[in-house]
Amino acid sequence: MMPATKQSRPRSFVAKRSVVIAGHRTSVSLEEPFWEALKEIAAGRKQPIAELIASIDAERAGNNLSSAIRVTVLQHYRTRASSN
Repeated sequence: MMPATKQSRPRSFVAKRSVVIAGHRTSVSLEEPFWEALKEIAAGRKQPIAELIASIDAERAGNNLSSAIRVTVLQHYRTRASSN
């Protein structure tokens, strides 16, 4: 099997991005669909992604930030699905 190239990488490729939380730069590694979901959630709340991530960071209870973001995204879409 040939190694994945940039063009052929699956959408679940993990992307590492830098964000500033409470004045400190940190990096967050998430699969691309989670980054896309964060953009959608932030747009719906009319807030920057960094602000959304900062609120997730402030509310997490010991989980690492990437895990807390994934759980938040899951909860968002579960809530949205149950209200339909």
